[in-house]
Amino acid sequence: MELKVGLFNDSFPPTIDGVANAVLNYAQVINARFGRAVVVTPKYPNVVDHYPFEVFRFASLHFGGQMPYRVGNPFSPVTVTELKNKQFDLLHVHCPFATAVLAHEVTLGPKRSKKPIVFTYHTKFDVDLDRYITNRHFNKLCRRFVLRNIGFADEVWAVSQGAVESLRNIGYHGDVVVMPNGTDFRRGRAEPARVEEIERMYQLEPGERIFLFVGRMMWYKNLKLILDTLREVAAAGIAFRALFVGDGPDRPAVEHYAREIGLADRLIFTGAVYDRERLRAFYSRANLFLFPSTYDTSGLVVKEAAACDCASLLVRGSCAAEGVTDGVSGLLAEETVESCAQKIVEAANAPDCLQRLGKAAAEKVYLSWEDSITAAYQRYETVVERFARSKK
Repeated sequence: MELKVGLFNDSFPPTIDGVANAVLNYAQVINARFGRAVVVTPKYPNVVDHYPFEVFRFASLHFGGQMPYRVGNPFSPVTVTELKNKQFDLLHVHCPFATAVLAHEVTLGPKRSKKPIVFTYHTKFDVDLDRYITNRHFNKLCRRFVLRNIGFADEVWAVSQGAVESLRNIGYHGDVVVMPNGTDFRRGRAEPARVEEIERMYQLEPGERIFLFVGRMMWYKNLKLILDTLREVAAAGIAFRALFVGDGPDRPAVEHYAREIGLADRLIFTGAVYDRERLRAFYSRANLFLFPSTYDTSGLVVKEAAACDCASLLVRGSCAAEGVTDGVSGLLAEETVESCAQKIVEAANAPDCLQRLGKAAAEKVYLSWEDSITAAYQRYETVVERFARSKK
């Protein structure tokens, strides 16, 4: 069934985050293999889109502060009319804010002209709201707003079982379909020349044990746990270097803390890396990926690492740990320095352990966007057919 799908999200390149990456890959795969995709997202100044699919940008304002996001205006009659005229078969919303409201506005009208909405819950908004909105009454209002926008959907998806739990904490009690995200990395390590380029650039010795983190430099990614763990691993006599790939508001404080605890000579902060093939080289050079985040609902970076035969250290019970078996396809630890350090030391001291875990991760943890979105598109067809029957 060839469908025209509107992909609604409040972020999209040039803003880079996990959900923007997901929407980009949905658009690419749908447009290339199944039907037509149109990304609907707030307008950014001086941005020109060069994609093999349509990007519809609507009027927006700067969010304020250091955050790179724009707030779209979902109530413009001109915008709503233009989107109605696109005659989508299905609207897939990836954020419960402005674009969710806009999607609802687009579907208002006579019953015969309505189209189904699918909503995907990507982010632990219960955690975000409690972190940033301390006023109890305003927090409650924001939760109601999020719930109301999710409630517009005809079907709700979540990217993991942990994301389902977060939805329940927000107050959503309806049915949820788990639809995991994938990675755009093909399975297999980067070209040797790419890996050698990384070694030259950061003066890494051949065969030197490398630990890796990739992501935004924000404390809530459990970066302090990583740094304190690496201090204990170093104290246990394990030789290593660690690469931190990414940028963010907390990077200066993270680097300062690393120096403070005596890790300056073992750690390299590379800044953000946007070249995907170069990023593959980092994963391919690493012996273990460190991602003890309990905030992320999906952990796309874990699948990226797995694509390159690199296993991950994860917190047991976290969303990122779903589908990973301790000692088989990764390392699962408690959310403590002692537990994380013990797992790393034991693996580092066991001959070929990290190599074996990496190969198993590639077989058992890796999921491509093509496979993930193929399953999602098949579900689209079910939603469209069910919706059509309900209108009769």
